[in-house]
Amino acid sequence: MMKFYYHPSPNPLKVALFLEESGMPYELVPVDTRKGEQHDSAFLAINPNAKTPALSDGDAVIFDSNAILLYLAEKSGKFAPTTLEARAQMHSWLMLVATGIGPYSGQCVHFKHFAPEPKEYAVNRYEFEAQRHWKLIDDQLQGKQFMLGDDYSIVDMAVWGWARAVPFILGEAAWESLPNVKRLLDTINARPAAQRAEALKESATFKSEMDDEARKAMFPQNERLG
Repeated sequence: MMKFYYHPSPNPLKVALFLEESGMPYELVPVDTRKGEQHDSAFLAINPNAKTPALSDGDAVIFDSNAILLYLAEKSGKFAPTTLEARAQMHSWLMLVATGIGPYSGQCVHFKHFAPEPKEYAVNRYEFEAQRHWKLIDDQLQGKQFMLGDDYSIVDMAVWGWARAVPFILGEAAWESLPNVKRLLDTINARPAAQRAEALKESATFKSEMDDEARKAMFPQNERLG
């Protein structure tokens, strides 16, 4: 049975949604990143990059959420287009989530909510880039039910993982400029699989405090500041 290494944050939730939508059997392995469990040697053997999610499936070991989505889509034959032209669009938008939405949204959250002062320049840069990338997603959804048109795919799952956090990333007023993203979020949230994926956070007790222990585990670069 597949083992899914999970923390209730945007990237693992993409994979949780796929697993729940597909009905593929898996074992959930909680990894509490605010306790530093991602740095344990056992987990590093699964993902040397020390991040969740990761997936092991027999001899196959996959890390990075978008790589996992592609693996699961190929393994199951679900939630990915079959024509070369449509797959080109899938890869393009999935990579935009991987290289744009995730990194810029994550850095925006870090500098707005967790970084010490001074941080005005960094907040301005990352909020601008996060907003710009989210507008690309919103524009792509204009006139479409889903990111690739009429068919629900792994691209929508990847967008959903981060879209849930848009108010925390960009502020409560962000939905006014991203109505199509909000519509997609609401559509997916109404799906039973999404509700089951959300409920996984109750399967274990995860640390919620951002105390000194959590900051040391989450932001190891601070150790260099002395």
